[in-house]
Amino acid sequence: MATPATPITLRAARPLEGLRMETSGPPGPADGLVAEHLRLMGADGDGRPGGRFAVSGRPSWPDAVTARTTWGDGVVDEATVQAATGVMAVHGRRDGGPRGLAVDYAATATGVLTVQALLAGLLAQARGGRLPGAHVSAERAGLLAVSQYLAAAGAEEGEAAELAPGGPPFATRDGTLFELETLDPGGWAAFWRALGAPEEAIRRGWRPFQFRYATACAPFPPVLHESARACSWERVRAAAGDAGVDVCPLSSLARRAAEYDGAPPWELAPHQASYTGTTAPVDAPLAGLTVLEAGRRIQAPLTAHLLGLLGAEVVRIEPPGGDPLRGMPPACSGVSARWLALNRGKKAVEVDIKSSSDRERLREMAARADVFLHNWAPGKAARLGLDHEHLAAVNPALVYAYTSGWAGRLTGAPMGTDFMVQARTGVGEAARPADESPAPSLMTLLDVLGGLLGTEAVLAGLLLRERTGCGVRVDSSLLGAADVLTAPARARAAQGLDPRQPAGFRRPLRTADGWIALPDHAAIPHDMRARSTAQAVEHLRGRGLTAVPVVTDLAGLLATGSISRDAHGAPAVPDPWSFA
Repeated sequence: MATPATPITLRAARPLEGLRMETSGPPGPADGLVAEHLRLMGADGDGRPGGRFAVSGRPSWPDAVTARTTWGDGVVDEATVQAATGVMAVHGRRDGGPRGLAVDYAATATGVLTVQALLAGLLAQARGGRLPGAHVSAERAGLLAVSQYLAAAGAEEGEAAELAPGGPPFATRDGTLFELETLDPGGWAAFWRALGAPEEAIRRGWRPFQFRYATACAPFPPVLHESARACSWERVRAAAGDAGVDVCPLSSLARRAAEYDGAPPWELAPHQASYTGTTAPVDAPLAGLTVLEAGRRIQAPLTAHLLGLLGAEVVRIEPPGGDPLRGMPPACSGVSARWLALNRGKKAVEVDIKSSSDRERLREMAARADVFLHNWAPGKAARLGLDHEHLAAVNPALVYAYTSGWAGRLTGAPMGTDFMVQARTGVGEAARPADESPAPSLMTLLDVLGGLLGTEAVLAGLLLRERTGCGVRVDSSLLGAADVLTAPARARAAQGLDPRQPAGFRRPLRTADGWIALPDHAAIPHDMRARSTAQAVEHLRGRGLTAVPVVTDLAGLLATGSISRDAHGAPAVPDPWSFA
């Protein structure tokens, strides 16, 4: 195993213990997040702002690993990145027009990707290779965040569900805004029947509700909202309990700030020392490593996808007959475009985890793997005999990664899905400015950010394993993603300040033929509705203001040159990092 020349002592499972962080250059996106995460992992260093980060030993690792963050070509900040990459378009679908997220989503994703790049470089170095420099663009981070929506826009066939304004949250007679979650159409129907909704509306509402994760909108029949508004919150809760569905009132940032336990977005827990390390130099940070992924939907599959881009061989564990989401429309060459966005390039093995013989086969596979990753429901792995303790018994060097909803940190929490976690943690309040009613975004903000944090945590676990010889349990969660995303707003709430951004914040401006977005620091200019988008951009440039056309049709991004096509013909966004 490649180790630093000077012995180190690791405390509290911190993979960067004994290393130093330095910053230089002009500030970049999410500098504070990068520095905070590096410190949480044990790195020492100053807090000076700078868009270039370097991590090295003192003095045993003189060749520093570096990563530099930038906004990208033609964009200057969070607002313009959201406009140029389609984030505003996707987030605004429920409203019928582009809307900016009031949280710094692209910058947060960029910060997490930068930490990934630094960990990947250190891991390559520890494994006998060299990957000293990386470049991370906020523009590419934005494209990654909407990669599934881009893939669907470039598919051979149209969407399976209508793209039209509408969606949760629902409101009760006494003013409670709430989110609803169920995977069962029978539970959906029973809930709405209990609220007195008509059968036809219940039937028509299920499909947009079911597809809202894919389309970022849910055009329900208006009568469903009317049925909710006719009932008290207590009646809604009772109906949900009887129907077996989950409802969650929209929580405030102040409440989340009061209960916040200060936990990092991941937890690393080393176990037995048995890993002997890599002796031959590697070409990529994870070259020669195997990741077993038993994931569904977005969070765990995205984590594994990024690990694959860093060189790992990813083997996807699928049920008999294959992942049913492979057939989810729209398709490219017969395969779901959205599925390909997260799973292209992975191998697949069908395993019936209900079968004892197949579970034993999975344990044998885990005995030869480096990472086992899943996002099963809480307690499922233990019931199957596939929890950390079970797999560590057959492979003590395993990095066992669980990407969950709540990480066991909140009692009485609802189902741990993206929109429910948004509702419970105040994301719905943080994501919209003060003149808009709080509402969780129907863009899968936390599934994507949770996947990015899962990758960061797995890389930290692999680096810790290299430096200690210990296998590691890694836990990350959607709750951790929400806390990272809302940290600035939550801090304002904890100080008794208004956590929300002012009215109109990041709201794009109408032109005669489209929309434009201005940087956050720009004053709102004169009415641009009489000018074309090109004329408005040119007019504002003459006044010294950067204006960016807002992407409203994601298909238009496919012709920009940065989006390639995979073997199935599905759009593929560029890798989020560029390594030297």
